[in-house]
Amino acid sequence: MGLLTGKNILVTGVLTDASIAFHIARLAQEEGATVVLSSYGRVFRLTERISARLPQLAPVVELDVTNEEDLAALPDRLRVHVPNLHGVVHAIGFAPEAALGGNFLNTSWPDVATALHVSAFSLKALTMAAKPMFEGGASVVGLDFDASVAWPKYDWMGVAKAALESTSRYLARDLGAENIRVNLVAAGPIKTMAAKSIPGFEQFEHLWDERSALAWDVTDPVPTAQ
Repeated sequence: MGLLTGKNILVTGVLTDASIAFHIARLAQEEGATVVLSSYGRVFRLTERISARLPQLAPVVELDVTNEEDLAALPDRLRVHVPNLHGVVHAIGFAPEAALGGNFLNTSWPDVATALHVSAFSLKALTMAAKPMFEGGASVVGLDFDASVAWPKYDWMGVAKAALESTSRYLARDLGAENIRVNLVAAGPIKTMAAKSIPGFEQFEHLWDERSALAWDVTDPVPTAQ
């Protein structure tokens, strides 16, 4: 019997088998959990194909966290596969190209708004959309990157991560009385599909090696998933 036997978990953000979310889903299944994935739009079929690489094929539900209709429909879509949820993994982040790469002072509000909506507000939106599926409490875990400093080239995604951290604290404050825990896991840089979209990502690697007290492998998502 594993640590998660009998638990139902929704995992967002599975795009490839290099995704941190993929390894979270894999490890959760290995510990006995029933996992449901979410995806949307053009990458939905990709997520379905990647699901086949998990220990057990996981169903995929349609969910665009910026779409109010998708959010409202989430409980019904989930109930096709599981009666309730015990956990949710938020592995969602995006910033337009104009909001990254050293363009901080010239980024327009629409691009900033997109970064904040997708990368920070979505934690609240996802949690509240899934809340009707929580019975007797649940655990919400999001993936984060240290927002206490200004990283090179990270620009408005760094601001979005700071907003994500604040959003997590306020959700924990307001939902704790209902036995709903909200936490973030802040990892070092990992070479995922998301990382490839960040201009100058290699600078993160060098800075992290200089500052980290422990060794860090940018090609290994498993420690973060654990």
